[in-house]
Amino acid sequence: MKGKRPGGGRSAGALGLEREGAEVPGPQPDHRFVVRTMLKYCYSLRMNLMRTIVMKRRAVALVGAGMLALSACSAGGGSSSGSSDGGGEAAPSTDRTEVGALSPRIVLAHEGGITTLDSSDGSTLGSEELEGYVRLNPAGDGRNVAVSASDAITMYDTGLLAQGHGDHFHYYVQEPTLTDLTVEAPHPGHVVPHGDRTALFSDGTGEVTVIDPAALGEGQLEILEQTSTEDPHHGVAVPLSDGGKLVTQGTEEERSTVQVLDEDGKVTAETDDCPGVHGEAAAQPTESGDVISLGCENGSVIYRDGEFHKVDIEGDYQRSGNQMGHEDSPIVLADHKVEADPAGGIERPTEVALIDTRDDTQQIVDLGSEYWFRSLDRGPDGEALVLTADGELNILDPETGEILHEVPVTGEWTEPEQWQAPGPMLDVADGTAFVVDPEAKKLTMVDVASGEVYRELDLPVVPHEIQVTTGTASGEYEVAPGADDEAAEDSAASDGGGDHEGHDH
Repeated sequence: MKGKRPGGGRSAGALGLEREGAEVPGPQPDHRFVVRTMLKYCYSLRMNLMRTIVMKRRAVALVGAGMLALSACSAGGGSSSGSSDGGGEAAPSTDRTEVGALSPRIVLAHEGGITTLDSSDGSTLGSEELEGYVRLNPAGDGRNVAVSASDAITMYDTGLLAQGHGDHFHYYVQEPTLTDLTVEAPHPGHVVPHGDRTALFSDGTGEVTVIDPAALGEGQLEILEQTSTEDPHHGVAVPLSDGGKLVTQGTEEERSTVQVLDEDGKVTAETDDCPGVHGEAAAQPTESGDVISLGCENGSVIYRDGEFHKVDIEGDYQRSGNQMGHEDSPIVLADHKVEADPAGGIERPTEVALIDTRDDTQQIVDLGSEYWFRSLDRGPDGEALVLTADGELNILDPETGEILHEVPVTGEWTEPEQWQAPGPMLDVADGTAFVVDPEAKKLTMVDVASGEVYRELDLPVVPHEIQVTTGTASGEYEVAPGADDEAAEDSAASDGGGDHEGHDH
């Protein structure tokens, strides 16, 4: 294991980075993360919310941050005990250990089950045996991972707890465990956290289950709503901030309809102009509410200001079936495929689309190297991240398309013939891109702001999916002394899979 402080920009918050050239003796608490989390908690008291929030990201001044945390609490006018960031009450004291700070935990799906690692030193914290092909998605509370296997979606508690106590936090860790909180879902599909709700879709039945992720940490599966689409299909549902939801309609043979339903189930907006609908992402909302982009085979469609809008394309076919959004950015990162019938059944694009949800346009950026559906993610400030087959992590400015950093992180690779097979992938949490090279059984950590590699870990398994948890729903904290008391939750909707032989997952 190697480690060094990134050479500039925002450093990775919760990873306990060491001084330049020093060895890492073990998990190191990062006091900046503690201060930021305390501030977040104090703000939540003032707003009387029991939800994880994120202070508006701005330039950071760490000098005097400890005094800022205390003054923020005293100015907040209120205290509470027993509230939990990232989902409810702490586990019984016999099951937990108090620590000075939380380090992100890396959950890997692989043949035979799932394994959880400590990001600070790569040690194995726990593993679970599972049959069948296992998928991973964020559950929405920053602590649990939604594990799709067989015909169910089950919550996996990664064991990170932040418990409020008056004007400060106590941090606890416990062993990761596969819970008994399960939603039956034949052919489990997309899991989409958005706002304070999470939607689970069953492709086999068309059933949509909406849950409250904040209840998971209390050991409860709080189902807020269960509805069904007209027919089973490979679809998706997105909870909306006004209490309604966006949902697809279709059959196993075709799907081209997207609807928005209000709290009472009434259709308030609809489009049939989205053939092969797949891939959803939430962008920066407008004053009217949520903005959601969806991939189609004739150009993406955007739900904005209560209506659907079509993105113009060149030609008859253009598909962006894998999309990544950020709620502080109006730009959505998406793949860009233009071959309706690619040779060999797999198109290997080198171009990505930067979809502007403000005016329904898109900028095409050629990276010069192929990528696949596990290559896309967003950074803490909305940076567009693309992992390409030349072994580089490309970090782009989403507004201009400029490549800010090209970071060598893997060997050269080619997209697997089967989408389920292990291949290079990434997940972003707390300012860090966690990049996996399954063939080398390596994980590389990259500071997104600076583009610096600062840690490498050997992996005990050959993974095919990754999720990183921080104990917070956003995965990010940034505090600006004197900043306005505004909050915004970073979110990137989970695509839930890739393509093979014309079928989406």
